[in-house]
Amino acid sequence: MDAKRFVEYRNAVVGEVSKAIVGKDDVIERVLSCYLCSGHVLLEDVPGTGKTMLLRAFAKTVGGSFSRVQFTPDLLPSDLTGINFYNQKTGEFQFRKGPLFADLVLADEINRATPRTQSSLLEAMEERQISADGTTYPLGEGFMVMATQNPLESYGTFPLPEAQVDRFFMRLSLGYMTRQQELSVLSRRDTTDIIANLKQVVSAEETREMREAYREVRVSDDVQGYLMDLVEKTRSEQFSAGVSTRGAIALYKAMQAHAAMAGREFALPEDLRAVAVPVLAHRVTAGAGVKRADAEARLQMLVDQIPVPLEDRP
Repeated sequence: MDAKRFVEYRNAVVGEVSKAIVGKDDVIERVLSCYLCSGHVLLEDVPGTGKTMLLRAFAKTVGGSFSRVQFTPDLLPSDLTGINFYNQKTGEFQFRKGPLFADLVLADEINRATPRTQSSLLEAMEERQISADGTTYPLGEGFMVMATQNPLESYGTFPLPEAQVDRFFMRLSLGYMTRQQELSVLSRRDTTDIIANLKQVVSAEETREMREAYREVRVSDDVQGYLMDLVEKTRSEQFSAGVSTRGAIALYKAMQAHAAMAGREFALPEDLRAVAVPVLAHRVTAGAGVKRADAEARLQMLVDQIPVPLEDRP
């Protein structure tokens, strides 16, 4: 793996997106990790913190086809996947593709749609294909769902089922800006202008290379054991349901991507510690009535309790 090229790729994407989203380089980097690991990202935060703007800016920066779907209670599965319609000119039925056929799909306020519509995303997210009227259509290798939801609202929303939440590679939160950061954006131009002025800074070929390159990051037996210690702890302590095998695989990939972005060809325990909460927190069940912040705090406490392996760096 060419670590220098990977860092240059990371800096190009994060630097361009940060023109729209100020002071959130760590969140941008994690969205990029999801993209390179062929995962999907769920942004959950209060309204007005820049969730939609971040994902629109990211899509503009990495390129590829982009579609945005505003989820509402009356949205139907066919509104996402597409429909067969009768073409009077040809006398045949034709399939009109829906917004899920884009490379990057922004699912805005995903928890406003009904469970039936939410479930129509499952096959696309996991199998990277869409079935309609008995025909299966493959999706592109760069397909990624970027979803947002507002945690404070309960009226008119439908909580995502656990099976669908587990298919998101990471769950992230932007949080509020600092005082100085917020002062710097008060007098900025309109949001539309900011997004329009962003440029695509990486090519599809570069992205394809980076997706192969991060897999070459070496993970020692000690670090793999450290990862399994954490996964097994979630299955036996403080949580009613622990991390699945899918979650363990996602943590392994995220750890490799984090190491690659730091310019290393090997993973360290701090790479795992950096990504553990965003990758695993939404995959564990802490019990009824437990708030998200409390569940994340429990997981972080678990991470801090596990002894870090001492090893010689390659």
